[in-house]
Amino acid sequence: MNYSMIRYILFRLLRIVGLLFLLPLLVALIYKEYDSAGVFLVLSAVSLLFGYIGSYKKPKSRVIYAKEGFAITAVAWFVMSLMGALPFVITGTIPSYVDALFETVSGLTTTGGSILTSLDGIEYSVQFWRTFTHWIGGMGVLVFLLAVVPLADGYSMHLMRAESPGPVVGKIVPKVKDTAKILYLIYLGITLSEIICLIITGVPVYDAITISFSTVGTGGFAVTPNGINDYSTASQSVIILFMALCGVNFTVYYFLLHKKPKEAFAIEEVKYYFIVMFVAAGLISINIYRAGVLDSGRMSFHHALFAVTSVMTTTGFGTLDFDKWPMFSKMILCILSLVGACAGSTGGGFKFSRALITVRNVRNELNFLVHPKAIKRVYMDGHTVEGTTVKSVSAYLGLYVLTFIFSTIVVSLDNFDFQTTVTSVAATLNNIGPGLGMVGPMGNYSQFSVLSKFVLMFDMLAGRLELLPIFIVIKLKTWKR
Repeated sequence: MNYSMIRYILFRLLRIVGLLFLLPLLVALIYKEYDSAGVFLVLSAVSLLFGYIGSYKKPKSRVIYAKEGFAITAVAWFVMSLMGALPFVITGTIPSYVDALFETVSGLTTTGGSILTSLDGIEYSVQFWRTFTHWIGGMGVLVFLLAVVPLADGYSMHLMRAESPGPVVGKIVPKVKDTAKILYLIYLGITLSEIICLIITGVPVYDAITISFSTVGTGGFAVTPNGINDYSTASQSVIILFMALCGVNFTVYYFLLHKKPKEAFAIEEVKYYFIVMFVAAGLISINIYRAGVLDSGRMSFHHALFAVTSVMTTTGFGTLDFDKWPMFSKMILCILSLVGACAGSTGGGFKFSRALITVRNVRNELNFLVHPKAIKRVYMDGHTVEGTTVKSVSAYLGLYVLTFIFSTIVVSLDNFDFQTTVTSVAATLNNIGPGLGMVGPMGNYSQFSVLSKFVLMFDMLAGRLELLPIFIVIKLKTWKR
């Protein structure tokens, strides 16, 4: 284990955290929140100071293998969460550090589940930091680090693989550093585009910025008491569009920008992603219209599409309380939340690519029972999926199920109703945010015990980092030299 390299990267990360605190500091100064401005200034200065001291001495060896990559990723997210919770506690917004940590982990992992019972009285700068954590965690802070910090390129791929979502992570261009830069430029471009579109539809500038952070990061923190319901249908339509776009593999945008539409449209999971999205929205709109939830077919489809897109991309925004919809609609939303968005997007869940690989592998196994001598392969995008990838998807599914079962058993100690217990774990492990029952679109996680909150925080981190980094870092053998 290259401990000196782990130390170096973590302190470089602390320097970045110090710079990130400057943005809410600026917001605090604009809105004359001088006490909060002082808090963010001190936190920024302390982070930068310790970051520069800790990273002053460069490691002799900059080699990072897979083990170091997973360890650095998991520990980096722990450090980010611990530091990110401090503004909530020091400003008095969330007095309990455990609750503040829950809110921060939920923000960074783009889960969007909150312990806040009301948004009234929260300062602009703190609200900005709260939604900004979504934007930071959406693409991943280590991907940003790779874009600005010189590392041995052949080894830094281990960092990107550990943090990026999906069964297979590759380089868009030959160098990892350039790949990271391209991803962040696309990410920034989408964010700015949504901000402009929301302002055009009448959303105030501050709201447009914070909502865009939550949308593009597929997080779901709102800044008004009634959430997205406070905005016009046109604004909600803009949010639907950008939620859907951010659930797409970002490689598609690279191909489109470089005028390679054939490669972009050859990605199968994106095609199935949109087909499932519109079919599900159609079925739900018919169901809620016939059930009398809404008396307009057009608005039924609008709200159904919003809910489907929000759940599939694991954003967690809501226009209506879908917990009150017919059971058929709720079941579709629950299933979609487990599948999630595309690999290589900012969305969470099991991922469409994994679902396709799993279904095709099952089909091959069934065919093998009938035709034992037949040689069947799993194909994706016209190419054979390597056996190691198929095996890793199966292992991921097994680990996912075990984590879900264990977490549900522990959370059940709080003795809440069945749907609250089960969907709270599903919502955090898949980074969705809202579930059903007490944690529905109009509910929150404030009533859970400290033990349950720690379990759900673990689930949020495990879900965002695709399980493996978290489990590897808690394994004692990982830390042996």
